[in-house]
Amino acid sequence: MEKEYPGLWVTMKGEIENSLITGQSMGRALLVGAIGIYLLLSLQFRSYAEPVIVMTAIPLAFIGVLAGQMIMGKNMSMPSMMGFVSLAGIVVNDSILLVEFVKRRVREGMDVHRAACQASRDRFRAIFLTSLTTVVGLLPLMFETSLQAQIWIPLVTSIVFGISSSTVLILLVLPAMYGILADFGFTEPLEEKGAEVSLPPTVTAV
Repeated sequence: MEKEYPGLWVTMKGEIENSLITGQSMGRALLVGAIGIYLLLSLQFRSYAEPVIVMTAIPLAFIGVLAGQMIMGKNMSMPSMMGFVSLAGIVVNDSILLVEFVKRRVREGMDVHRAACQASRDRFRAIFLTSLTTVVGLLPLMFETSLQAQIWIPLVTSIVFGISSSTVLILLVLPAMYGILADFGFTEPLEEKGAEVSLPPTVTAV
């Protein structure tokens, strides 16, 4: 068309233009949210690596989002992406619990690798029940057949399958990642790295 009509130009309007604008806005919102989560976790754990371990729950949830849309016969749409963006602040809760329990076991004298595995065992019931109650509460809406609910079904599908996949995978992936980063010395808290420097001159370290 451009070769036949050199002065021709095309502009996308209507629903396509609105979808592009909405997609860009959600992408920025997800980026800002991820940065905010990382900064808060860095302050909490006093570490730069442990927040990364916690935030692995977000891409693991996206696996469930894609699988859920395929299982339900839906396409990835704006409501689907809105559901995924909303998951960013939800799925990290399980990871925070696990990392906190790993650090607690390490402070008690347990080996890092054993502590990571033990944390999954200790918190399995709490994490599983928390995710299960959320999923069960959303199932009626996901299987709603009324016309008014159709726009919400892709969003709810993303949340249900995202939480489900993240819950299962994080119990397996997080201990492995924590052990790997511990082998490279990245999981030591910042306050412990400076422990020797902060000792008073009159104190002798044993």
